[in-house]
Amino acid sequence: MASKTTQNGTSLRSGPTSLMVDIVKADFPLLDQTIHGHKLVYLDNAASSQKPRVVINALLDYYRKTNANIHRGLHTLAERATDSYERTRDHVARFVGGVDREEIIFTSGTTESINLVAATWGEENIHEGDEIVITEMEHHANLVPWVILAQKKKAVLKHIPITICGHLDLSQIDDIITPKTKLLALTHMSNVLGTINPVEELAAKAHQHGAVVLADVAQSMPHMPVDIPSLGVDFCAFSAHKMLGPTGVGILYGKRELLDKMPPYNMGGEMIREVRFDHITWAELPFKFEGGTPNVADVVAFDAALTYLEALGMQNVRDHEERLTGYAFERLSELKDLEIQGPRETGQRGGAISFTDPNIHPHDISTFLDSRGIAIRAGHHCAQPLMRVLGKVATARASLYIYNDEADVDQLVEALIEMRRYFGV
Repeated sequence: MASKTTQNGTSLRSGPTSLMVDIVKADFPLLDQTIHGHKLVYLDNAASSQKPRVVINALLDYYRKTNANIHRGLHTLAERATDSYERTRDHVARFVGGVDREEIIFTSGTTESINLVAATWGEENIHEGDEIVITEMEHHANLVPWVILAQKKKAVLKHIPITICGHLDLSQIDDIITPKTKLLALTHMSNVLGTINPVEELAAKAHQHGAVVLADVAQSMPHMPVDIPSLGVDFCAFSAHKMLGPTGVGILYGKRELLDKMPPYNMGGEMIREVRFDHITWAELPFKFEGGTPNVADVVAFDAALTYLEALGMQNVRDHEERLTGYAFERLSELKDLEIQGPRETGQRGGAISFTDPNIHPHDISTFLDSRGIAIRAGHHCAQPLMRVLGKVATARASLYIYNDEADVDQLVEALIEMRRYFGV
C-alpha cells in the first residue's frame, strides 16, 4: 500500500486507521500530558480540535521570520507575509472543491462569516413578509442572526423540524420552503446530534423558488470530504480551529455574483479602492470584505493544517470516525438507560455523541470525567431551541477525531461506570 508523509515526516499508509492512531497522536504535543494524574483523553473536538506540531511550528516560524503587515508594504518581509497569506487562500479554495480564490473571504470564525452575510446580503434582500428557513438543530451562530434579521425586517422565520431519530423531517417540506422563501440557512452536520443533513437536496429545492442557500459546514469540513460546488449552495461558513488550525480564523465562501453586489461589512483600510471626502469606491473581491489588518499569522499557520489533513486524506478521516463512532455506540450501549441523541446509523452522522444519564446531571458527568483525565463538553452546546425539542436542559457530549481510538472510548466507558458507582446509581 502506498505511503504518505505528513510535514512531520510521519509515514501514513492509508490514513488514521485503528493501527495508526498512535502515530498520528504523536504529532499532537498537547495530548502528551496527564490531567489529575490520568493520561489525557481529549473528546471535545466538536468545540475545538488540537493542533499538530507542524501547525504550532508554522505559527512560530511566521513570527520569527516573516512578521509584517500584508498587501501594503514593498519590503521583503511584507511581500513574504503577503505571499504566505494569499497562498493559504489558494489552498482553501482547492481544499473545498476548487472554487474561485476570490470567493474565499477570511473572517474571525464561522460566527462572523454568517453575521457578515446577515448584515450585508440579508439587510439588502430580506423584506417584510419574506420567509427565512432554518432547522431545529441549528447552532446559535446560524440561528441568532436570522432571528434578529427577521424581527428587524418583519420577515417570517420558519424551521424544518426533526424526527425522533434526529433526522430532518421533510414530510412537509413543500409547506416550509415556498415561493416566499428568500433564504435557507442550515447546518451540514449537527454539533449536537451528529446528523449529516441532505444539503444538496434542500439547496436544489430552495433554488427552485429563487432562494439563496447558506450552509454551516463548521462541523462537517474537519471530518469528511466536503465539495462546496457539489453541495450547490450560495454561501458556506467554517472555522480553522475545528480542523487542526489556529483560533481566530474563519472562512466565508460566497458565489461571486452575490459577493459583488453585497456592501462591505468592516470599513477601514485595505477594503477600499479610492477615498474622497464625498465619495468612496470599494476594492475588488476578496479584499472588499477584509478591512483592517487581518489575522495574518493564524491564516498562514492554517495552511499547514490543511496540508496535514490532505496527507491523511479526508475520506480516511471519515472512514476512521465512522468505525470509531460505531465502536463507541457498542460500548455505550453497555450502560443501561444511557440515552444517546441523534441517528444510530454511523453512515448518516458524525462523531459528536451527545448523551444523558437519567440520574446524573451532564455538568456532574463532565466534572467527574475531568477528574479521570477525560475532556468532554456539557451544556446546551449553543443550541437551546434544539434542547427544548429534545426535552433536555443539557447533554454531555463526547466528540471524536483523528487522534482518538478504541482505547479512548474504553476509558470513557470505564469512567462512566465508575461515575455511577460514585454517585450511588
